[in-house]
Amino acid sequence: MGTLYKEPHHLLQDLKITVKEKCLIFPPKVTKKSMFLSNIDQVLNFNVETLHFFQSNQDFPPHLVSMKLKKTLEKLLEPYDFLAGRLKMNLETGRFEIDCNGAGAVFVSGFSECRLEELGDLVYPNPAFGQLIINNSDKEDSPLCIIQVTSFSCGGFAIGISTNHATFDGISFKKFLENIAAVAADKPLAVTPCNDRQLLAARSPPRITFPHPELLKLNTPPSHQQPDPAAAAVFDLTKENLDFKIFRLTSADISDLKEKAKSHPGARVSGFNVVTAHIWRCKALSYDENEDLERESRILYAVNIRPRLKPPLPDSYTGNAVLTAYASAKCKELKEGPVSRLVEMIVAGAKRMDDEYARSAIDWGEMNKGFPNGEFLVSSWWKLGFEQVVYPWGSPAFSCPLVYHRKDIILLFPDTVDREGVNVLVALPPQQMVKFQLLFKNFLLD
Repeated sequence: MGTLYKEPHHLLQDLKITVKEKCLIFPPKVTKKSMFLSNIDQVLNFNVETLHFFQSNQDFPPHLVSMKLKKTLEKLLEPYDFLAGRLKMNLETGRFEIDCNGAGAVFVSGFSECRLEELGDLVYPNPAFGQLIINNSDKEDSPLCIIQVTSFSCGGFAIGISTNHATFDGISFKKFLENIAAVAADKPLAVTPCNDRQLLAARSPPRITFPHPELLKLNTPPSHQQPDPAAAAVFDLTKENLDFKIFRLTSADISDLKEKAKSHPGARVSGFNVVTAHIWRCKALSYDENEDLERESRILYAVNIRPRLKPPLPDSYTGNAVLTAYASAKCKELKEGPVSRLVEMIVAGAKRMDDEYARSAIDWGEMNKGFPNGEFLVSSWWKLGFEQVVYPWGSPAFSCPLVYHRKDIILLFPDTVDREGVNVLVALPPQQMVKFQLLFKNFLLD
């Protein structure tokens, strides 16, 4: 119950990669324009890197996959022309926008002397995996999309993709992957992307109709100055010694949590809600040694607003259409209250995110420069389905984000064995980790 992933005995420190090719891929035609970015996009100026591992396929050796992906990327830069552009600050408006100037996306082909099986358990994050996505973050001319194909000596390969978060959220990135798969198979687009970010523009004039404790106003420079890139971080990035562990919740564990939560008839008992409630109480109660039960803990989690708006956003909307929901409670309630009550609060936080609340949050971003405000955020890659995309060479053996140790972000991602289970990646200072681990087990047994 609540299995703790054990660190592999040996983690490869060097994948011994030789870059065979690195080039810019340009769109078939360039229509120069500036792309408006919503207030949600504005605060997400950082790269998101994902890895997709594939077993060898004799019909699609890595060199053929590399060739197909290179041609596919070029074709996709027509419907996704912004991926060949560059992020820039409009000094007149003080806002980021994408200059669709056709500067190009980056394509990289490399070879590793290692065999795929030498990488060990792909679920366990390996710092060396960073070599599978080349770092090309030139501050003056950072590409918004990088795709790297790395072949292993066994014939297996990895596809690493880096995109600036301002270009996609997780849902639209999944559709981008589906379009890669379709075009690589010489088929039409699986989804025609909707690139109109004006659909999430603030109202005129802006109307903040709700309090937004989940958002924190920051001191920002005058609009004619470019903000410090470090200010784009959602949370504090202070360096400190952190342990990180992966906790596996099996489908049976999740079913048990759901049964406990059913004691409250009003609670929507989904896997995400019960797992998030379980994590919340463990994280909040491991915060300090003295266990101040009067301290208030605020959890943050993302909610897809596409279907919640009036009219709904198209499913094919490419930009960021998620907002941060929140739930708050005193540690006393988290410790002593039933899990059903915590689930109810998490459900209420998501239910709060209707059209008017979402528009109010977007308008808040128009009036204030700020970022999510909470003790920590649960970032779920659990149900995005990256591993379900069927490419001409098959589906990935495993898809995952390239993770960094952040104590203020807890990551959920799929399990490779139990498809209904989930892995929980946690990074905490050592003393807090000991307490978190004990609570994680005990609350499952209660």
